[in-house]
Amino acid sequence: MRCRKKIKNMILIQLLIAIIAGIIVGTLSGLTPGIHINMISLLVLALSPLLMERFGISVIAMGTFIIAMGVMHTFLDAIPSIFLGAPDENTILGVLPGHRYLLRGNGLMAVKLFTIGSFFGLLFAVISFPILYFITTYSYHWFEKFFALILIGTSVFMIWKDEKRLWALFVFCSAAIFGMLVFNLNMQDPLFPMLSGLFGIATLIISLNDANTIPPQNNDTTIKLEKKKTVLSLLAGNISAFIVSTFPGLSGSIAAVMSMQVVRDLKDHGFMILMGCIGTAGFILSLVALYAVNKARNGAVIVIAKLMPTTLATITLFLAVALIAGGIAVVLSFAFGRIFCQMMGVVNYRILVITIILFVTIMVFVLTSWIGLLVLIVSTAIGLIPGIVKVQRTQAMACLIVPVIIYLL
Repeated sequence: MRCRKKIKNMILIQLLIAIIAGIIVGTLSGLTPGIHINMISLLVLALSPLLMERFGISVIAMGTFIIAMGVMHTFLDAIPSIFLGAPDENTILGVLPGHRYLLRGNGLMAVKLFTIGSFFGLLFAVISFPILYFITTYSYHWFEKFFALILIGTSVFMIWKDEKRLWALFVFCSAAIFGMLVFNLNMQDPLFPMLSGLFGIATLIISLNDANTIPPQNNDTTIKLEKKKTVLSLLAGNISAFIVSTFPGLSGSIAAVMSMQVVRDLKDHGFMILMGCIGTAGFILSLVALYAVNKARNGAVIVIAKLMPTTLATITLFLAVALIAGGIAVVLSFAFGRIFCQMMGVVNYRILVITIILFVTIMVFVLTSWIGLLVLIVSTAIGLIPGIVKVQRTQAMACLIVPVIIYLL
């Protein structure tokens, strides 16, 4: 009896340490451009034999670490996107509205909106998990047949609704061809240089050309939200997050593009809530596909699937861990948002933008070598076109959408 109790205590201690470690590492990865949780999760998988044999760390503790890290990352990855214009695959569409908030002195407001979306996305994901499990179990194989057609219809509608359709088609086709070429380069991390150029550096160069300055940032986080648009943003975000987390090859930004075709005129407030909701809900709901149809849809969940069998007990544990990490993430998100606001207030905008561009360029070279640097240059050139000819920047999402359509077909 004492031996069993001792083992239970050791497991609880391991889980507690794993949660704390996941929160710390997720904070660092969320705030650092170019460092993704998939990369860290793969490192955990590679070291798992050593961690088990040498240190006696259980696979449950490793899975707990990945969940805590992933949730924390999805809350905080908007901060470098908003303040530094350095996006990842789930926040790329938030760069431009986030930058507008910053240039109006409302960077902290953008962080709060994103955090609201993340928090309620997390709550929805946990509450709706049983229902979505049954939906996935009985409808996945039927719905899978039509998803490529849905993406094709979304793409056509994106181009058609743009006021400058020929330019929109040109940007769409250019990004699509470029995306297919990049994914065939066999790079270590093709998304980082491609998305940083299309949506990050291109946005910064345009803002630099406009001679913007960063005003003092407002510390007041009081926001008046329109109930209807907030509810629509959360509803659309959660539904599209579920779809993206269930079907292969999709990202949070593709989910945002789909949502924007259905729910119109969200404006910046609603859009930031939508982006936050999709990121966090999508990460948690990827466990639905794993549990229901044994399909892992992101790198972190793939690692969990390889570490251990998925049972009701482990899913319940992971959802509890997600809620704990999410509660802490809300506090840390506001704290780091204020720190970044203070930093913005004492930095010359032009120097900051040039520094960020140089930093991202160096990170791309370090992580992906000269090939990634070439991808960054070309993607930046394509990313400048929407801003110059005044078409919707979402057309550049073809770099992800078209390869996914080809994969599904």
